[in-house]
Amino acid sequence: MKTFTDDGPRHATSRAVRDVGERITDVAEAPVWSMTADEAGATLVELTRQIARLTELEGRIAMQAAAVEVGASVGATSTQAWWANQTGQTHRSTAAKLHLADALGRWHVVRQALCSGALLTEQAQVITRALDDLPDDVDAETRVLAEKHLVDLAGDHDAVDLRRLGRGLLDVIDPAAGEEEERRRLDEEERRARQRMRLTMSDDGHGSCHGRFTIPAAQGSMLKKMLQGLAAPKHQTAVHGVGATIERKPSPERLGAALCELIERYPTDRLPNAGGVNATVVITMDMATLLGAEKAATLDTGDKITASQARRLACEAGIIPAVLGGKSQVLDLGRTRRYFSKAQHLALAIQQGGCTAQGCDWPPSMCHAHHDPFWAHGGNTDLKDGRLLCPRHHARAHDPTFTTTKLPGGKVAFTRRT
Repeated sequence: MKTFTDDGPRHATSRAVRDVGERITDVAEAPVWSMTADEAGATLVELTRQIARLTELEGRIAMQAAAVEVGASVGATSTQAWWANQTGQTHRSTAAKLHLADALGRWHVVRQALCSGALLTEQAQVITRALDDLPDDVDAETRVLAEKHLVDLAGDHDAVDLRRLGRGLLDVIDPAAGEEEERRRLDEEERRARQRMRLTMSDDGHGSCHGRFTIPAAQGSMLKKMLQGLAAPKHQTAVHGVGATIERKPSPERLGAALCELIERYPTDRLPNAGGVNATVVITMDMATLLGAEKAATLDTGDKITASQARRLACEAGIIPAVLGGKSQVLDLGRTRRYFSKAQHLALAIQQGGCTAQGCDWPPSMCHAHHDPFWAHGGNTDLKDGRLLCPRHHARAHDPTFTTTKLPGGKVAFTRRT
């Protein structure tokens, strides 16, 4: 690391920096245990202010170093890179310092406040960012008013508050423009949030499902309130009983349990249809399991769950246990109805497991119920004549350029006519 030469610095600022270093060296080993509470507190506050003042000075010198291309003589790609290399700072850190220093060159009221110790570094960063974000059509006089307004607020607000206040800056200095800018900003934020919506889920093969999601802030707040309501002590007491030990603050474990409860209790009749069946979970279990045996039950996805969980879901959630047949729903409608019912779709899903075209792996929820033989050719709307086909293969079943061949095991194959 470079230091001052033996003959000492010539510039007054350089000499001041050297003197500060020497004064700190003088007290480097000085014990502080004898400080009273008042003196320790006052010294701590004053030291914080002096560090802020040094930050402003550091920025001014860094901008001069960049202007005279410090580091160019040794082949450094930039003063910022040279600075990071010489001091052991990260490139991100030196870049951020130069960015603030550049902003302070434009916003003189902020620079003066930082130089005097009336402003902290993080406050200055937030304020200059808010000022730089002002629309281009804001005039110079209004910009000065905005700068003074935020610097005044810094006396009573930390950087977090200032960031929030900075977003509503135009509302104070120009209410009409502020409303329009807020509308534009919110529209842009919501547009970006919609573009970034993501949800990924993966089964680890050991009974757990892991996931990550990114959703807009509004929906995130709604979900958070729903989960907190389900995880609240009052709700938990109602579910687990008065004697249960319940934490006051929802833990990650309780919020996870609340998410499971939300999924289980969501009314399936509110979900969209897919292939004539809404997103209903179908659990297949034999009568012995329903009545208390411990044989595993099977979901329509192929996953298995314990008998106890299957019985609980059958009692509490919006699922249809196949052994019960729903509410004794009629599955054989013969020629009395043209389209297959939801109950028939579910029965076909259990029976056929998905698209019956050879080599196709589309699940039941994405399939159509097809008459085989065709309804127009006398086919019945029942399980005997019902066949699940994905949209692609359903189209082929009705395409005269393809022949349909029934295969052993209930599958069908499609061949283009020659």
